[in-house]
Amino acid sequence: MKKSSPFPISNTESAIAINNVVKQYDNFKLDHISFQVPRGTIMGFVGENGAGKTTTIKAILDLIAIDEGEIFLLGSNAGNLSKEKKASIGVVLDGSNLHDNLNIKNINLIMKQIYPNWEEGTFFSYIRKFHLPEKKIVKEFSRGMKMKLSIAIALSHQAKLLILDEATSGLDPMVRDEILDIFLEFMQDDEHTILLSSHIISDIEKIADYVTFIHKGNIVFSKNKDDLIYQHGMVRCKKEEVREIDKSYIVGVRENQFAAEVLIQNKDKFQRQYHNFKVERTSIEEIMLFISRGKEGF
Repeated sequence: MKKSSPFPISNTESAIAINNVVKQYDNFKLDHISFQVPRGTIMGFVGENGAGKTTTIKAILDLIAIDEGEIFLLGSNAGNLSKEKKASIGVVLDGSNLHDNLNIKNINLIMKQIYPNWEEGTFFSYIRKFHLPEKKIVKEFSRGMKMKLSIAIALSHQAKLLILDEATSGLDPMVRDEILDIFLEFMQDDEHTILLSSHIISDIEKIADYVTFIHKGNIVFSKNKDDLIYQHGMVRCKKEEVREIDKSYIVGVRENQFAAEVLIQNKDKFQRQYHNFKVERTSIEEIMLFISRGKEGF
């Protein structure tokens, strides 16, 4: 059964448009997922391990065949991209896809042949910025170094769309902040777009315009980040007081022996109706946690 899109799909105006995509494995299914990434925005793509983030990204990149649905990149069908549009997409996957015996010089020469818009100066500028050793081979790089190398490549061929799968994973906090600032710098051009898959929710909260949450192969929400945080709130109260709250407001409940934490939605309306409850600011991480758990204990 097809599911409605979280918001209207525009195949030509969006950088990425995913429409009712299905991918069935023996023990997992992407279940008619739909969302779009508007051009000129950063979409944070979040979910627990095994939720379907990497499977979705592989489908977007046409690395796996989908069973149903459509995917469009930069206005064209993802399975039939021109060489020019392929060259306009920068990709960083979770793990290096470079041959172990290559060094920086070798990689530069190879990328010159692959990308018509390859910028050697830009590439080596990032290599120096990231303090990557030019003479070592990839096999001798740490996980963090490999990730920085992949990011340097993605940013060095005039890409309009970056698709990043755990691009900040394995990096220390200072380097992560540096990378996020580079992504924000990339976004100074209104034609640039980023899809950033990450389990580090603080990174998403720092730079994303939109957040798409996937859970067990289903899209739970795809919303403006600021609206999402604004529309939800946390109420801390006695366990027996939870029964006073209209169920339509409750996203989830977490209880201990004496008290309860209640994640509510429609915060403005809730506050007008319930003056005796204090509503505290919540976070994307808490929203994900409570939605994932459902209304346990309620």
